[in-house]
Amino acid sequence: MTKDNSNGIGSYEHAVERDYIEVIGARVHNLKDIDLRIPRNKLVVITGISGSGKSSLAFDTIYAEGQRRYMETFTAYARQFIGEMERPDVEQITGLSPVISIEQKTTGRNPRSTVGTITEVYDFMRLLFARVGEAYSYETGKRMVRYTEEQMK
Repeated sequence: MTKDNSNGIGSYEHAVERDYIEVIGARVHNLKDIDLRIPRNKLVVITGISGSGKSSLAFDTIYAEGQRRYMETFTAYARQFIGEMERPDVEQITGLSPVISIEQKTTGRNPRSTVGTITEVYDFMRLLFARVGEAYSYETGKRMVRYTEEQMK
């Protein structure tokens, strides 16, 4: 991860090369200049008593910075319609890749909702896998062949 000198917080560049996300000097809401490392590719749970800063860390610091960096990838023309996103009060966040946030309240609509359906990524994923995936026969295990309309005439 290289430091982005324009904001001192960091950028997405090389984020996946690290095996952790590092937060240094988080001071959002009731966080008191905390430093931590969050391992990648693991199930991580943030717990604590009410008012301990769980949401401040997860949503108002890490997610907010991830969203802000994502918005910076848009063209200046597109950003003028979105508006500027406020930087969280944090010294530095490194190893951060693009983020998705789902609050517990939003999943109550349907018990069968998934991350894909809630974020509306599911339909795009279906199209992607249908287009680039390779189908195999469940009876023979052989790869199935796709024919164009012209080949079927």
